[in-house]
Amino acid sequence: MKKFNFLICYDIADPKRLAKIAKSLEKVSIRIQKSIFYYMEATAKDIEQIVTIIEKIINRDEDDVRVYKVDKNLSINLKRGIDLKKPNIIKE
Repeated sequence: MKKFNFLICYDIADPKRLAKIAKSLEKVSIRIQKSIFYYMEATAKDIEQIVTIIEKIINRDEDDVRVYKVDKNLSINLKRGIDLKKPNIIKE
């Protein structure tokens, strides 16, 4: 079964809905920032399930949720990043 990596990003207007979304995503993915999660090695069924959960929580008129497929060949190294408070410095 093919597995994929996804970035799930959201902007949720209501704090109660926001907390529900975050708790749901924390069960299956890694939090990168407050509203960005990295879901690794997910099957199509896995992503369908989490999207179904999210759709039941959000208000489509007020909230914005985006799911991006990440090419595993390009890789995302979660241990390295550029700190924009100190440009040009890569932390390891």
